[in-house]
Amino acid sequence: MPSVRQLEYFLAVAEQSHFGRAARLCNVSQPTLSHQLRALEERLGVILIDRATQNAELTPIGREIAERAKRVMLEIRDIRTVAARSRKQLSGIVRFGITPTLGPYLLPALIGALNAEQPDLRFYIREGIPTDQARDLASGKLDLLVGPAPVVGEELEVMPLFDEPMAIVASRQHPLAGKPRLDRGDLAGERFLTLDPRHHYYQQVQRVCAQLGAEMLLDYEGTSLDSIHQMVGSGVGLGLMPELYLRSEVGGDAMVVRLPVRNWQCARPIVAAWRSRSASAEDYRALASRIREEALKLLA
Repeated sequence: MPSVRQLEYFLAVAEQSHFGRAARLCNVSQPTLSHQLRALEERLGVILIDRATQNAELTPIGREIAERAKRVMLEIRDIRTVAARSRKQLSGIVRFGITPTLGPYLLPALIGALNAEQPDLRFYIREGIPTDQARDLASGKLDLLVGPAPVVGEELEVMPLFDEPMAIVASRQHPLAGKPRLDRGDLAGERFLTLDPRHHYYQQVQRVCAQLGAEMLLDYEGTSLDSIHQMVGSGVGLGLMPELYLRSEVGGDAMVVRLPVRNWQCARPIVAAWRSRSASAEDYRALASRIREEALKLLA
C-alpha cells in the first residue's frame, strides 16, 4: 500500500504541477520527492505523472487517483485531530477563510477575545472570493469559513450567525446628505458603487438598486470597501456599507453620511461553514457560536 508520505508528495505535485515547487512545499529535496513518486508508481503499477510534458502534469489515471488520495488525506487528518482532541481542547492552527468585506472589521475583536480564552489556538487567515473559498473548504484547504450566505458545497454544515445591517452612504456634499428623511423615490436614478461581481456584495447592491430604481456604476468597481468608501467620499456615487465596517476603527464613516430612507431596511446574513464529516466539527460549531457572540457585541 502507498505510504502517507508518498501520497503527500503526489498531491503536492498535483497541486503545483512542478517537481521543484512541490519539493519546496514538502520541505524535501527534489531527488527525494522524485524517488518516492517513482516508488509509488511501481507499487501501484501505473504511471501517475506525465514527465514528457514541460510541467509535471498528471496522467488520466493520475488525476483519478489524486481525487481519491485527497479524500484519504482528509480522513487521515481527521484521525490525527481526533487523537489530539482526546488530549486537550481545540488547539494548533485553524485555517480560517473569510470575505474581505467582513474580516478586517470583525476579526480584531474576535482574535483578541480568543487569545485570552484559548492561548494554544492560532488562526491562519485567508481572505478571498466566497465561491472559491467554499471549494477550498470542501477540498480541505480551509477548516472554517465565515461570510455572507449562501455558502454552497458538498458535505458542508452551514450555521447562521447574525444579520449585519447595511446602510446607504453618500458624500457630505451630496444633495441628499442634508435631508432628515428620504423616500425610496428620492434615490431613483442614483448611482451605486460596487465590487467585483464574484463577491456576494455585488449581488446585494444589484438587488438594492432594483428595489430603489437606482443604477450600478459598473465602470468604477472597487477593490475593497475602503476604495468604495473613498470614492463615495469624493462624490463618485453612493455606497452600501456594512454596519461593522462603519463602526470599525479601520473602516469608519469619515467623509460620508448615512442616508435615512423611510420604510426601507437592508441586511446581509452572515454564516459559518465547515465540513460536516470533519473530526473537529463539534469544535468548529462551538467556535462559530463564539464568533456570533463577539459580532453581536460589536453590533449592540
